Amino acid sequence: REMAELFVNQGKEYAIARPSYPPQLFQFIASKTPSHNLVWDVATGSGQAAKSLANLYKNVIATDVSEKQLEFATKLPNVQYQHTPSTMSIPEVEQIVAQQGTIDLVTIAQGLHWFNLPNFYEQVKFVLKKPHGVIAAWCYFLPRISDEVDIVLDQFYYSDANPYWDSARKLVEDNYRSIDFPFEAVDGVDHTGPFEFVTETLMSFDGLLTYIRSWSAYQTAKEKGVELLREDVVEKFKVAWGEDHAPKTAKFPIYLRIGKVRNV
Repeated sequence: REMAELFVNQGKEYAIARPSYPPQLFQFIASKTPSHNLVWDVATGSGQAAKSLANLYKNVIATDVSEKQLEFATKLPNVQYQHTPSTMSIPEVEQIVAQQGTIDLVTIAQGLHWFNLPNFYEQVKFVLKKPHGVIAAWCYFLPRISDEVDIVLDQFYYSDANPYWDSARKLVEDNYRSIDFPFEAVDGVDHTGPFEFVTETLMSFDGLLTYIRSWSAYQTAKEKGVELLREDVVEKFKVAWGEDHAPKTAKFPIYLRIGKVRNV
C-alpha cells in the first residue's frame, strides 16, 4: 500500500500528537553542513522538522506525498511546501525540488523506512552539493512515560497492534541500524550512526490515546473492522496512568543516521 494512504485519514491526529524534535538534534545536523542555504525536508508530513530547520537554514523545500498532511503544516515565509508524486524521475525532482548539486541538506524525519531506497538515494545524490552535502534521517520509537504505562504500551504495541504494522516498521524497531544507508561519515565522527537523542513532551492521557490513533497500524486495523483501543484496553491504560490524570513527561528516543555523499 502507498505510504500516503496510510496517513490520509489521520492528518489532524498526526499533527497534534506527534512529538516535535529537540533543538540539539538540529544543531548537531546543522553543524555538519558548511553552508546553510537550502534544505529539502522529504516526507515533511505536517512540517514538524521543517519548522525547526527554518530557523537554521535560509530556505526549506518541504515535500510530501500526502496533501492531507500538508494542510496541517505550519506556514512560514522561508518554507515552501510541495505535494509530490510517490515516485519521481530525476527531471521531476529538478522541476519540483531543486537543480542538481544545489542542496546543503536532505532531511527525512520518521519516513525513510517507507521509501523505495535505491530510487530515493539516486535523487539525493543528484540534488546534494558535492562533496559537502549531507543527508540526515531519523526515527523515533515508543515514548517512555512511566514504568506502569510503559509496560502496558509495550504489550499493546508488540501484541495487539503487531499484526497491523507494515513490515517497514521493523526498521524503526531496529533504530535504523539495519536500514540501507550508503553514505560516508560526516566530519568529526567515524560512523553514520545511529546517534541517539531524546525529545520530551508533556502528554495528557487523551494525548496518549491520540498518539496511538495516529499510528498507521491503528488505521490499518480500523479499516479491517478492528478497534484496537477497545474499552478494556483503554481501561488498562487508565489504571496504569493513575488516578490523578495529570499530564506526564513522555520521552521519545530518537535515532539519527547522518552521512555525506561519497566523492565520486
